Amino acid sequence: MNIIKDFLDSNRYKHLLISLVGSYTSGIGFALGANLATEYKDKSYGDRWDWKDFSFGIAGGVIGEVLRILTIYLIWK
Repeated sequence: MNIIKDFLDSNRYKHLLISLVGSYTSGIGFALGANLATEYKDKSYGDRWDWKDFSFGIAGGVIGEVLRILTIYLIWK
């Protein structure tokens, strides 16, 4: 499994980036909800559930949440 190739394949970088920004501003729930909705939409239109898209989106959400917590910590320090 080549993570770089998977990342650049399709639009997975968009999943990661949007989840990162959304999670940073709104929390990890944004990333979870947005990725679940996107994959459900894909499945509803006859495509298959793509676990790689979902995983990259959640990874972006986790990164965004870590940055959010770090920012809050540094502000209140």
